[in-house]
Amino acid sequence: MLIYLGCSALAAFLFNIVLQLVGEPSPLAMAHLVFTVAILPLIVGAITHFVPVLTRSGGAHRAVQALPVLFQIAGLLAFFHFHGWFARGALHAAAGLLLLACAGFVVWMVRRARRTLGKPHPCWRWYLAAVACLIVGLAIVPVMDYWPDMWLSLRLLHLHLNTLGFIGLTAIGTLQVLMPTILAGPDVEASARLRDDLAPAVAGVFLIALGAAVWSPEWRLVRWTLLLPGSLCLLYVIGRLALAWIRRYGWSSMAGNGAAASLAGAVGGLLLLVALGIAHGLGRLNGHDAVPAFIAGFLLPLVTGALTQLLPVWCTPGKRTAMRDRLHATLGLGGVFRVFVFAASGVALALGQRAGLWLCVAGLLSFVALVLRALIMLLLSAPPAEKIP
Repeated sequence: MLIYLGCSALAAFLFNIVLQLVGEPSPLAMAHLVFTVAILPLIVGAITHFVPVLTRSGGAHRAVQALPVLFQIAGLLAFFHFHGWFARGALHAAAGLLLLACAGFVVWMVRRARRTLGKPHPCWRWYLAAVACLIVGLAIVPVMDYWPDMWLSLRLLHLHLNTLGFIGLTAIGTLQVLMPTILAGPDVEASARLRDDLAPAVAGVFLIALGAAVWSPEWRLVRWTLLLPGSLCLLYVIGRLALAWIRRYGWSSMAGNGAAASLAGAVGGLLLLVALGIAHGLGRLNGHDAVPAFIAGFLLPLVTGALTQLLPVWCTPGKRTAMRDRLHATLGLGGVFRVFVFAASGVALALGQRAGLWLCVAGLLSFVALVLRALIMLLLSAPPAEKIP
């Protein structure tokens, strides 16, 4: 399941970029293709993988493991609606389906945390906060139809709660667990940082989301009263993480590992995007360019870096093997190159330059080629099936 989710996310990314290069697809359809068909199921799948580890419990039940497929089906309903194939009812059905799935997901996480022997790792609370942001964002969807005068404000609130809230909080929490594993060096400050930084991170997300929703020029002072402190909260949390990594691991260690380089690049990309969000609030940048810049500058290095580390683990479960090391080495090739390509692409797209899409294609295709190479290596190394006499 997890291998499928990773590969389908890469396929959705590539399909999205190609469609934008060859035509003028609906921006809403393309955004939902990435966020609801690719990223949402992949993140849910990753959470089902990490929560049992964080709570020192057994693997997730099969029903929980199947949740990402349910999320992906709902995402496809939303994508087809914005593509013009399905009526508005499909979007409401998708939102309702996701709300029910999120409720069950929250119950499962809370039960696992309560049954932990001792205290669970504080990262699980970041997942809980992230899903809470997703629930609020989904609950806004049907409200848009019943409050048309507030449609734009509600859409912006929905967008920011899903991107900075659900995706951002999940990423910040997971990265602090994943990076020490990648570099085989425990981060003794990670647990305390996760406990201390959750409140400012959540506050930052909601302040930015509310500030973005106040888009009217007449309410500029209110918008800035919300946006500026919210942005500073997030910059503080992300900056603390980046500085902790630099002190603990150093530039050379992170640059020398493909997965670590990509994840460090994702943190740098998120820092830059939050800063660019301030420029957008000042009216210096076009808000329509923010979503593709978020995808290129943050999501692509995040996903490629996470998959560089996790795909070999998912393909070879159990104890560490020589094949897992070979898969890690293969997927990590060109990690630093992709960091710079995705960063340049994100900046170009934030400035409204469509040439950034070609940089996305170059970086993404280089990683897809490595994934295919790694899967072929794995298939060729598999022992032949025994013949039945």
